Amino acid sequence: MKHLSRKNLVFASIALGFLITVFLSLGLGLFLITPANKAGKEQVFVIQTGHSLREIAEDLENKELVRSKTLFVLWARIKGYSKRIRSGEYLLNSAMGPAEILEKIRLGKVLTYSVTIPEGATRHQIADLLHENELAHRNIFLSLTEDPEILKKHNIFGLSLEGYLFPDTYQFERGISPSLIIETMVRRFRQMTDPLKAQAREAGMSMEEILILASIVEKETGRPDERALIASVFLNRLKLGMRLQSDPTVIYGMERFDGKLRKKDLMEKTPYNTYVIRGLTPGPICNPGLESIKAVIFPATTDYLYFVSKNDGSHQFSTTLSEHNCAVDKYQK
Repeated sequence: MKHLSRKNLVFASIALGFLITVFLSLGLGLFLITPANKAGKEQVFVIQTGHSLREIAEDLENKELVRSKTLFVLWARIKGYSKRIRSGEYLLNSAMGPAEILEKIRLGKVLTYSVTIPEGATRHQIADLLHENELAHRNIFLSLTEDPEILKKHNIFGLSLEGYLFPDTYQFERGISPSLIIETMVRRFRQMTDPLKAQAREAGMSMEEILILASIVEKETGRPDERALIASVFLNRLKLGMRLQSDPTVIYGMERFDGKLRKKDLMEKTPYNTYVIRGLTPGPICNPGLESIKAVIFPATTDYLYFVSKNDGSHQFSTTLSEHNCAVDKYQK
């Protein structure tokens, strides 16, 4: 009888343990699929770098995104995710089940922000855009764009990354390192320009020279139909040993520009004043778009040596100085 009682006790214990396990499993399963608040609103949840799983779970509970930090930690450890959660900003909702929330932060589906770098933007203007969007500190970004080690890493031998920060629309997360932002932009530049290397060699210019001239073309006109014409003017002048005499290069070399270019500015000796120096500037004066780069590689065939603004966004092109002076009188005086 005693033997049977002990046997029954063992079976009862096993049955009880099984029932407890089942109930715990059901409770955990119910927790994982049950939202903290079905009528919840979206909110940005930030996981700080270095925060432990327990700290993250506690923050989720405090923000009413999960009902139990303990069960959340338990499930994350069962799944082996405790050290696989990525820091950053996440768009979460208390109407999401804890299992869905855990999966999202495990996969690192962080919130990203769109930033558009316009064609012709300088690295200073790009730094301002990134700073305004809270994606990178302006001064840190600028410092990195002229860091010799970073230039060497990207095989760029100029003074800075001006010209190589390709204008495009990017998606960046907050907290990303400025060096990774730079790497993304330079990589995009390579993707877009590498297919043109053979044609660039045929044009008899290095990619750096093409990029410098393309940046000037970009600043001189916003009209797609004029880019190849503008490029032809500068290429013709270079062949004849004439100065480029481009106003945007003068402006780039000025410490401060108030919107008005004066005669004394055109006579100021700076490395970028093409009214003073011969040939190309030491580096690009902005970050040109692909079409301006193509315009230099595939310029229009012309004898033009001059152009002047018509004050409507277009330009009048001339072959001789006398023609140009007449155009200046007509459109500028």
